Amino acid sequence: MEFFKYTRTFDFMSKKMITLVISLTLVLASYAILATKGLNYGIDFAGGTVIQVKYDKAAPIDEMRKLISKDKIFDGASISEVGSPDEVVIRVRTSSSSVTTDMDDVAREVLKGSGTFEIRRVDIVGPKVGNELREKGVMAMVLAIIGILIYVSFRFEWRFALAAVVALIHDISIAMGAISLFQIEVNLDILAAMLTILGYSLNDTIIVFDRIREGINKLKSAVLAEVINESVTRTLSRTTLTSLTTFFVVLTLWLWGGEIIHGFGFTLLVGIIVGTYSSIFVASLVLIWLGFDIKDFRTKQANKEQRRIEKERMRAQFEQGTM
Repeated sequence: MEFFKYTRTFDFMSKKMITLVISLTLVLASYAILATKGLNYGIDFAGGTVIQVKYDKAAPIDEMRKLISKDKIFDGASISEVGSPDEVVIRVRTSSSSVTTDMDDVAREVLKGSGTFEIRRVDIVGPKVGNELREKGVMAMVLAIIGILIYVSFRFEWRFALAAVVALIHDISIAMGAISLFQIEVNLDILAAMLTILGYSLNDTIIVFDRIREGINKLKSAVLAEVINESVTRTLSRTTLTSLTTFFVVLTLWLWGGEIIHGFGFTLLVGIIVGTYSSIFVASLVLIWLGFDIKDFRTKQANKEQRRIEKERMRAQFEQGTM
């Protein structure tokens, strides 16, 4: 199935100044939003208590908010549905008292009179554990990027690796800016979404780079921009099909998956859009700026092939006893 028949080459690189302005604007705006609004850390990273309550009918959320507002332990607490209208989650930020208090009994007492319910789950994360999880989350992202840099360097060369990493940082920066703008609660689900974005964007970028490398070896042109245009055009149908199918699946999760995965779905939606854009425009553009030389690359490839052939010839002579 093809959305774009390969009948002509699209001149993507002629729009490089436009895409540069768009990317710089989005990235700088994301950093500005992060600096001013910050991140809304959830209980996983900030510490606190999660209380899951199930009613025998639709949960009276408005009444529950009035009841918990009377207790200082629940200052700043939020209530949201999870899965169905009769089941809700109360999220309480960490305080010196809430960590040591039996929240199960406190919740039962506070919600008394709101209907027939049962406390299904009480999870407590201390502030120290939350800080450790946050540090390990950042470390996981950094190690993932370093691993990607090493992997792409071995598979291609350092310019391709650096271009891929720049594209990934571009994607993560914009996704974090969107999370900060809409004050999405940052928890372990969001961390998982970020790591998923890294993998998704890298996969798209590697496919484009593979086509560029094939184009360098097959096409006669020594102009990198022309080879990129030809190579990206050849992958356009595949990229469009993959991105659209993934986008609609994640969109379905975001719209109807429930409150519990709303942030995860939103983050992936942003990542898919930005990741597809960066694999076509950002990574290729950085490759040009880094001064990748097609003639030099072809020479290195020819020398490498010559060495391989020479090794094969010497091995054959050794096996035949003529060496």
